[in-house]
Amino acid sequence: MAQYKRLGGIMAITLATATGLTACGFGGSSGEESGGGTTLDLLVPSYSDATQGLWNDVIAGFEEENPDIDVNLQVESWDNLESVIATKIQGGDAPDIYNGGPFAGFAEDELLYPAEEVVSEDTLADFQPTFLENAQVGDTVYGLPFIASARALFVNDALLEEAGADVPTTWDELLESAKKVSELGGGVAGYGMPLGSEEAQAEAAVWLWGGGGSFGDADAITVDAPENLPGAEFIKTMIDEGATQADAGATDRSPLMDIFVQGKIGMQVGLPPTVGQIESDNPDLEYSVHPIPTEDGSPFTLGVADHLMAFQNDGDKQEAITAFLDYFYSPEVYVPWVQAEGFLPTTLSGSEELADEEALAPFLEVLPDAQFYPTTNPDWQATDSAFKALFGQLDSDKSAEDVLADIQAQVDAG
Repeated sequence: MAQYKRLGGIMAITLATATGLTACGFGGSSGEESGGGTTLDLLVPSYSDATQGLWNDVIAGFEEENPDIDVNLQVESWDNLESVIATKIQGGDAPDIYNGGPFAGFAEDELLYPAEEVVSEDTLADFQPTFLENAQVGDTVYGLPFIASARALFVNDALLEEAGADVPTTWDELLESAKKVSELGGGVAGYGMPLGSEEAQAEAAVWLWGGGGSFGDADAITVDAPENLPGAEFIKTMIDEGATQADAGATDRSPLMDIFVQGKIGMQVGLPPTVGQIESDNPDLEYSVHPIPTEDGSPFTLGVADHLMAFQNDGDKQEAITAFLDYFYSPEVYVPWVQAEGFLPTTLSGSEELADEEALAPFLEVLPDAQFYPTTNPDWQATDSAFKALFGQLDSDKSAEDVLADIQAQVDAG
């Protein structure tokens, strides 16, 4: 994907640019009880040009099965979404159901229903356990995992074959194979290492966590920790030994992935929409998708998910909210929505439905091993910003230990 904007949660992972498609207020009726039935207000972001139409189809099917419930849809751009939800909450007009990224603040303010109160036991049990754990505040699930993103290693098979290199599963193997590919010359790089500001926090997670580190949890951010040092030092080794493209510290992910698609990079970590980008821009590229190499070869992926959440507005709407959410997460409704927008499903049944999709198989395989940013920590936004500003300094004379310490200091300073 060429566009990937984020406001705390995942943004579009499709090839289409998010368009800011909006509806002025909640569509349909005024949001009051209609004909003796119940009206639900649904506020969602636009992931692509197709988003509004996809939701309209879901709503039409739901209302046909539930004629006593109307759903009013409001679609906002991601640029506007946070200000819109804040204004609605301040005005006492929160939506009944909301699709967004961050949810911990709403839960701490006691604005949300616990998930177990607005979906059936079967629906709740169908979510990937790792994604459900990431949707908790304390011991309570408040955010229903909506759509998922996972990372995997895209490999230019032709370049690796030409270089006599193997597909790596460990860091040592990656370094060896990437150096062989770089030695081909002609502007070819072994591994695409994007440490620029676009998504430095994601590339950091790939290597720091792949070596047993973490960014912390809901209680504490721990960037400057001994377990993160192996991953940071491995990045410096890759750069210093010529296994990456030049100027890795200032290279952003999207333009670098364009170069991979053009056939000039041996390996790079990518997302499911990268498959569609290759099909569109260079269908003759000989490539394959594999799990991300880790220090010891153990399975790992960086997972990100947006969430659906239900606001406790009118108590008499709880049953209608449950009916809508159970309907939406049924495989026959949910999976087509996910496929149309280019995401991965967060449900076990969704993964089963897509098991035969060859292009998605490597991503679905690693979903159970997904690890997540500590987004429920109030310091996460500062952490995200610090990585984007400072992590690229690994491509300099500065030590890995000093780079991590500087990031931690910026986080601690707020």
